[in-house]
Amino acid sequence: MAPGPRQIVLAAALAASCAQLYATSSLASETSIPTPRVTIYPGDRLDDSVLDDMEAAPDASARRGIVVSRKDLVGKIARRTLLPGQPILAIAVDNPRLITIGTQVKIVFSEDGLTITALGMALQAGAAGDLIRVRNQDSNLVVVGVIQPDGTVKVSEG
Repeated sequence: MAPGPRQIVLAAALAASCAQLYATSSLASETSIPTPRVTIYPGDRLDDSVLDDMEAAPDASARRGIVVSRKDLVGKIARRTLLPGQPILAIAVDNPRLITIGTQVKIVFSEDGLTITALGMALQAGAAGDLIRVRNQDSNLVVVGVIQPDGTVKVSEG
């Protein structure tokens, strides 16, 4: 008895599924993750010159919190000592600090075309996008704002 059109379609779908599974599994074994080329100390900036690649399975590294892409590391600062040839944990790196505690910062409030600026003293350190507390130098009030990429602190109403 000859196979019908439905059995042919199912067989083709099964063959395509098996081929895709094989391709995925062979690619997974060829994935590399970035590792330090030299010892990197806390506070050091990471760039391409200090990174190497190591072969690893991407699913295993993602479960352990290991950084799997160079673009997630370049420009970051080491929070702890990173050893050569060892995978880098996501919690071991941080964005560079734009503001440190005690530095003078520009506070900006902007809404509906009105912009008010004042000077303040940072009560917390942070990187771009971080929420920090700042003491207004004129009124001594503590405000909370988000650090902007240019180093200003943007506060909003409420």
